[in-house]
Amino acid sequence: MANNFLTGREYLRRKKLREKKKLISVALGFPDLIFAAEAIPVFPIRLESFKANRYLTALNSATTVLGWSLTSKFLDFARQFDVLKLVDKILEEVITSINQKYNQMYDLGTENGIPSDLCYGIYAIYGMHKERKQIDANLNFAMRCGEWNKISESLKSIVPNQIWVDIPPLKSENEKGRLSSMISNVNKAIYELEELTGNVISDNSLNKQFRIGNQVKRFYDTILYEISSSDFYPCNPATFAEILALLTITFQDYNSNAQRFLENMSHLVKEMRERTKKGIGTDVSDMPKLLFSPMYGGWEPEIHEIIYKLGGRILYADWEILGLLEEIPVSKDSDPIENYAKFLLDASTKGIGCDNENLANSYLNAAKKMEIDGLIFNQVYGCPAMSNIYESLKKRVETELNLPSIVIKFKKIGENIEQIENRLKPFVEDLRRIK
Repeated sequence: MANNFLTGREYLRRKKLREKKKLISVALGFPDLIFAAEAIPVFPIRLESFKANRYLTALNSATTVLGWSLTSKFLDFARQFDVLKLVDKILEEVITSINQKYNQMYDLGTENGIPSDLCYGIYAIYGMHKERKQIDANLNFAMRCGEWNKISESLKSIVPNQIWVDIPPLKSENEKGRLSSMISNVNKAIYELEELTGNVISDNSLNKQFRIGNQVKRFYDTILYEISSSDFYPCNPATFAEILALLTITFQDYNSNAQRFLENMSHLVKEMRERTKKGIGTDVSDMPKLLFSPMYGGWEPEIHEIIYKLGGRILYADWEILGLLEEIPVSKDSDPIENYAKFLLDASTKGIGCDNENLANSYLNAAKKMEIDGLIFNQVYGCPAMSNIYESLKKRVETELNLPSIVIKFKKIGENIEQIENRLKPFVEDLRRIK
């Protein structure tokens, strides 16, 4: 999965130049319509050139020579002897490489006149699109953040083809009317995708993608609930957090290949279960479990290493909190466009576009299901849409769940790490005493 992410530039170039596929940028985990149009969704940072880990470079070379099927069989054979203990180092280097690139995209945004009072995610998204002429269109989903919507609109100067899926506000009309508007908005986006790609988006193509997506979400939930709730992890907690971070990033476009991403998720869950069954990993029974969120708009990746050194473990679960891991019904008798519209409306009710009370409810529901011991809230500079809920959320977490919480302020990766560690240390120490 990490290899697919880091080598995305060449894969995407091949899809565009050799196979004449349209590249459509997307963020926040909505690639379904693009796949159904036989186009290629891309979280645009993957068009950048990454410093590849040398072991992943060797793996990529082996894949080129042997083909992925034989390389995969070799890896399965090697795992029997647990010789792949390099996974900790590889994932650490992969996450570091990705976040170094995020900071470069952030700097591009600041250098190109983006207002100084906006959040890290907006700077980075703008920087990802800057001078990326390979992108044929941008698929936008109007969401809770008005500034995000404005910046997406401004991307017209970089990517002229802007396809919008407007999500009706919660109080805009009655439930039936809101669903009708949502269906109309999805149909409009489908029409524009068909015009762009020359392909028809049929009920069959939609249902095929929804089935793949539903299976991906089941594996994702298995990791978040079954495996993370265990007292024994298949790796050390920092590496587990890095896997969750990688899933958060790659879920946005399924690494541009839905079937391959599904297979990767299946292998990941299978290997985690096998390692746990064999007792290969780390006993985490005495380590407090902390939910860290939100991270998708920018976060300090050093935090999960800090928490691990302090004796705790972190979970990243943004897409679950925001309702994006809900399955989309698939059946012969149902309308896939209506089902997709309902999925978008449900997600907007829980997180993207919802009010503060509903967003807090989403946090509390996830916290209860994951049986966490504490919450670390990531207060992103310049983000009034999410950051202003912390005080009310803190009260509800303490009164309704009897759990402690703490806020960490974030502006850019790599800043104020020492201060963050000093703030987290007493928080984790108190949790360990309770644990």
